[in-house]
Amino acid sequence: MDKVYVEILDSTLRDGAQGEGISFSVSDKLNIVKALDAYGVDYIEAGNPGSNPKDLEFFDKVSKLNLKNSKLCAFGATRRKGIRPEEDVNIQSLLKANTPVVVIFGKSWDLHVEEILKATLEENLEIVKDTVEYLKSKGKEVFFDAEHFFDGYRANPDYALAVLKAALDGGADLLCLCDTNGGCMPDYVYGVTKKVKETFKNARIGIHCHNDAGCATANTMLAVKAGATHVQGTFIGFGERCGNADLSIIIPNLKLKYNYECSGKLDMLYTISRSIAEISNVQIDSNRPFIGSSAFAHKAGMHIDGVLKMPMSFEHIDPQAVGNKRKFLASEVSGRGAIIEKVKSICPHLTKDCPETSLILEKLKEMEHFGYQFEAADASFELMVKRLLGSHKSHFTLDFYKTIGEFPAPNGEMQSSATIRVTVDGQEEMTASMGKGPVHALDQALRKALSVFFPVIKTIRLTDYKVRVLDQEMATAAKVRVLIESTDNKQTWTCVGVSNDIIEASLIALIDSIEYKLSLCEEEEIKNVCNDDDSENIG
Repeated sequence: MDKVYVEILDSTLRDGAQGEGISFSVSDKLNIVKALDAYGVDYIEAGNPGSNPKDLEFFDKVSKLNLKNSKLCAFGATRRKGIRPEEDVNIQSLLKANTPVVVIFGKSWDLHVEEILKATLEENLEIVKDTVEYLKSKGKEVFFDAEHFFDGYRANPDYALAVLKAALDGGADLLCLCDTNGGCMPDYVYGVTKKVKETFKNARIGIHCHNDAGCATANTMLAVKAGATHVQGTFIGFGERCGNADLSIIIPNLKLKYNYECSGKLDMLYTISRSIAEISNVQIDSNRPFIGSSAFAHKAGMHIDGVLKMPMSFEHIDPQAVGNKRKFLASEVSGRGAIIEKVKSICPHLTKDCPETSLILEKLKEMEHFGYQFEAADASFELMVKRLLGSHKSHFTLDFYKTIGEFPAPNGEMQSSATIRVTVDGQEEMTASMGKGPVHALDQALRKALSVFFPVIKTIRLTDYKVRVLDQEMATAAKVRVLIESTDNKQTWTCVGVSNDIIEASLIALIDSIEYKLSLCEEEEIKNVCNDDDSENIG
């Protein structure tokens, strides 16, 4: 028996763009389209061409892209009351967008028809049918989004179904049922979707859920079980209010749990999600299913022992299936077996019983007692191990630093300055920089001084900065832990620093961040040299 195929429509550029704090430039939108097409979603809902000049410019530019996997969709409302489709400016803008697919939303809740649209129920049916019919006459594939469908069905089931029939009578290719307010429960969504499928047996049924009750993903999954074969959502779940159904969770669940076929290269899921998050300037929660950095992280000794013996004992899927990876967290509770697994990628020759492993474990306990925490700072842990074993040579020495704060700020913004001196292979470099606070000033000065010797440092960008007070009873004299996350747009790494001085703790983490990047560059150079030698030998 053939697997059921479920279509995926991504609405990141339309519904996702309505989320608080989300603002896409035209360039951002084009890059997201390229990423989604590379992943392979069936449809990309690209926005409303009649809503603003930015979207008009975007649709002009996106039409020139040669998409290989995805169809673009323009999104808009049904014609306005009392205006024919050919005279409606917004309907005409949908045609000018020149997309193969048009997604039209219309009212399916009698409350909205009478109180918001100020139309009669019969008028609304004509509006829906006329709009779909007109767009079909222009050669478009037309999806009808039944706005507020589940609330409308609860209030007046006969009318909600009549709206769907009007769209079908107009020639709609798909009926999408929308939980627009996001407040429905999974069992209700399942029952109503099943009823719609039974009523319109030959129609393609879609589902579009919001997450206001925390059920968008569950509602979507159950709608598919009830007969929907088209899913709409956003790739990381952001959108209006509490967001939309999260495709990064739905797609792997459909494929791996329900055994449906759907678009997208599953082993690219982690990468595509990170790309969209980077463009959207949002953080992916570490504990997000499938794509979170902690989704397959293990800390407890018993869990790690179980995973090493049989991965399925503590992992519901193979991390590689979604492009993620297993992670063992270095901690004083991890035990010797966990530590050896953690350091295998750093020092493959180490065994569980060798003295170096005991040395690493003792050092780890000592540093954690002082306040360090390496489970979220893999880069600092790797550097600690290499320094302990003598396999890491520092690329530079920080000779001294000084920070000064001035209030009010002399230039109105940069209220701190930092002076710093570093030594690299016997050569000194001294520099100063202004910043929005002492840590920012130090960061700027350190980068400025070291870029003279290591230009690659200019590619490093700080993406997160966290401070944790460790001894609350010590008040302002408390020890603090600073976590710094950095990226070079290819890799992301986290470093940690601990001190009674927040500036020193930050500087320790900053130095580790730069040292780690320089170590990566060295490893890459060695790898390239070896590959070149192999090529010459083959030749």
